[in-house]
Amino acid sequence: MKQSGVICVIALLLLMFSVPVFAQPNMKSVETIMIDTFDTKDDMEWNWSVQASKYIHIGEDASDTYPKMGYFQASPNSLKAYRTANDPEPYVLGVQVSYDRKGDNWFEVYPTDKETGKVYEIPLLGTVTQLDVWVWGANYDYYLELLLRDADGNVHVVPACTLNFQGWRNVIIDMPSTVRQQSRLRSGPETSYFIGFRVHADANEYADDFVIYFDQLRYSTNTLNNIYDGYELRKPNFEAQGE
Repeated sequence: MKQSGVICVIALLLLMFSVPVFAQPNMKSVETIMIDTFDTKDDMEWNWSVQASKYIHIGEDASDTYPKMGYFQASPNSLKAYRTANDPEPYVLGVQVSYDRKGDNWFEVYPTDKETGKVYEIPLLGTVTQLDVWVWGANYDYYLELLLRDADGNVHVVPACTLNFQGWRNVIIDMPSTVRQQSRLRSGPETSYFIGFRVHADANEYADDFVIYFDQLRYSTNTLNNIYDGYELRKPNFEAQGE
C-alpha cells in the first residue's frame, strides 16, 4: 500500500508539471529617466533657483552677497567615458554660500517655471524605486536632503548623504515606502513630485565658505506599474456623450 501511495503522488506531480504554462502579462517596464543633466539649461521647462536661511551673508554689492548660483563647465570623471562628440559641452550646477554665524544654517535649490518664476515641481512618472545625483562635496559636515511631494500633497524630507567627502560622488537614494506615489482616488494625482534639494549645516561646522555642485539628476521607475485594464476610462467626458 505504501508503494502504491508513492506511485500516486509521483503521478500527480508529473500531471501538475505537464500542464501548459501560459504567459502572464508583463507589468514591469523599469527605466531610468533623466531629470536634468545641467548641460542644456535653455531646453528645460524650468530654471534653478536658490534660497537660504536668515544668517546668509548679504554684502554691500553683488560680489559679496550670497547665496550664489552658476553653471560651470565640468563633469565627473566617471561620466566622461560615456560622452560622444555630438554631446553638448558638459556643465554642472554650482552653489556657494556664506553665513554670518554658525547655527541652524541651510539653503534650498529648486526648479522654477521659466515663464511665471513660480516654484515648479517636477513629476516623477510611474513607481519610483531610486533617485540618484552626482554631488561634489567639500568635506564639510553639511547634509544633503531631497524634498519630495507625495500624491496626497504631503512634503517629505528624505535624507540623501553627509557631505563630508571631497570631489564627486554618485549619491543613490531609495524611494521611501512612506511616499505615496499614486493617489488612491480615481481623479487624484498619478505621480509624486521632486521639489528640490536642501542642504543644512552642522551647528558646529564652519559657516563662512561652502560650495557644492550637482550633475546628472535622474530616477529609476516602473512606468507600467500604475497601468491597469480599463485605464483609459479613469477620466470620462460625459458631456461629449450627448453629442
